[in-house]
Amino acid sequence: MIVADTNTIVYLMVDTEFSALAAQAFKKDQEWVAPLLWKSEFMNALVLYLRKKIINLAAAQDILRTAMSAISSEFEIAPEKILSLANSSTCSAYDCEFVALAQELNVPLVTMDKRILEQFPDIAVRLDKFVNS
Repeated sequence: MIVADTNTIVYLMVDTEFSALAAQAFKKDQEWVAPLLWKSEFMNALVLYLRKKIINLAAAQDILRTAMSAISSEFEIAPEKILSLANSSTCSAYDCEFVALAQELNVPLVTMDKRILEQFPDIAVRLDKFVNS
């Protein structure tokens, strides 16, 4: 089991420079979990692709359905934990939801986010390092 941040989920679902790595990560471990927040962040990413006319609405809806089926479980995170992590770092509260979940489940947070990787090296793992570990 891993916690996948929203960008990692996007990499798995939409063609990006990191899509091959995300696919390898999913092949390695298919139990991806995330905080409830992931879906709103993911839809926001899809809206950007829609507005840039990279995808159309039907494709965005298909991608969303596929992503929702790929995420094994979603979790609500205690707000106090999120605030505490955000207060002790320069990461956003949004990012700290993923960190808090990984800490709570004692599993890696797979990400390419430099700030999360720098500030939470005990739980955050680069996507490429996860694939090659």
